[in-house]
Amino acid sequence: MARLLSELISFLEALPEPRIVMDADYRIVAANAAYMREFGAAGGLVGRRCYEVSHHFSVPCDQAGESCPLKQSLESGTPQRVLHLHHTPRGEEHVAVDTTPIRNEAGEITYFVETMSVVRHSSSRPAAQGLVGRAPAFIRMLEKVMRVAHSGAAVLLLGETGTGKELVAHAIHEASSREKGPFVPVDCAGMTETLFESELFGYEKGAFTGAAHRKLGLVEAAAGGTLFLDEIGELPLSQQVKLLRLLETGTYRRVGGLDCLSADFRLVCATHQDLRAMVAEGRFRRDLYFRINSFPIHTPALHERKEDIPLLASSLLERVDRRPGRRLSPAALNWLQGRRFDGNIRELRNLIERASLLADGDTVDLVHVQEMAEDLPLDLSASAGDAAGEFRVSGVQPLAELELAYLRWARRQQPDDTGELARALGVSPRTLYRKLRAAGA
Repeated sequence: MARLLSELISFLEALPEPRIVMDADYRIVAANAAYMREFGAAGGLVGRRCYEVSHHFSVPCDQAGESCPLKQSLESGTPQRVLHLHHTPRGEEHVAVDTTPIRNEAGEITYFVETMSVVRHSSSRPAAQGLVGRAPAFIRMLEKVMRVAHSGAAVLLLGETGTGKELVAHAIHEASSREKGPFVPVDCAGMTETLFESELFGYEKGAFTGAAHRKLGLVEAAAGGTLFLDEIGELPLSQQVKLLRLLETGTYRRVGGLDCLSADFRLVCATHQDLRAMVAEGRFRRDLYFRINSFPIHTPALHERKEDIPLLASSLLERVDRRPGRRLSPAALNWLQGRRFDGNIRELRNLIERASLLADGDTVDLVHVQEMAEDLPLDLSASAGDAAGEFRVSGVQPLAELELAYLRWARRQQPDDTGELARALGVSPRTLYRKLRAAGA
């Protein structure tokens, strides 16, 4: 066993990736030089348990609500991969962890080798660019991004409007083998058939009136890189046929051209629409749907990652504020976290930018975000549109705000008959009308 460990350590020292060796009791028995350079640990590593070093936990990850690749690898006997938030010398970072079991001559698992790589395309702290988050829903999405990035599979990003799908597509591109190539976004919404063809495929000189010179298309511009088709659900059927041919043959012709040209790009698509329902209704081609849906990724809405709102708000302030270095007050962050943003990150960004223009000092405070909030609703757990749904509130909220939120919920239960709703609430129709106007319902 000692010989196996010695040989294993000698082998790992020659590898460029950060790696550690652990026993089945989670205890670190060795770390290569690459690991020490990247992650290092005060007080040394050998003899300490992995979860103490990486998470500052007192129990293994699976007992603290996270997946544990070592336990999974021990139970399955196969390599396992997870994405964790690790403590590093630079603070908490997203780290991809690959765990491989090592067997002795008798075939018994005696050690585990963990290979670590910091995810450079996202941050768990406020950041001036890129993806930001640490909520479980965000981590699940990021783990899928890192799994698919190195493949050539077509990716379909699914989620509500404003959830940052283009940023996710960019992260896939940057984490792929095509990162040095171009990232070419295409907005499919509102494209006419002629415009779609000429923009995507380019055209030859004289192909139509006004074509005074040859123009390269976006497919050609994306050669060696990634083509991102945003809002692909908006693409009319007549254009879907042309896109399908491009994807299936890997070739295209410029408008007015005769030569068949080869396409070389990685495809990422995005939509906020239910493509499966559109296929059933005949509004989206079934064959195209399966062609672009090799690997679907759900981009979570803000209400699915509420705990990320303060982190996102601080990051967005850093991105939009014309006076760098300012901060949102704790009261403002707490108030933002209690709201529901139907426009998701895009709506939050707009609110932060407006509030930053109102603030004169070094702090963007509660009064600034409230003044520009346009009566954002509380993020309540009541089920809208369900007449039997209960009105539930998470945490203590100001009474005036609760009344407004309750009125909006009540109006959704009885949208057509104000008189009946007034009788159910025990108020006069005039009083209810005045209160509904105040609630924006």
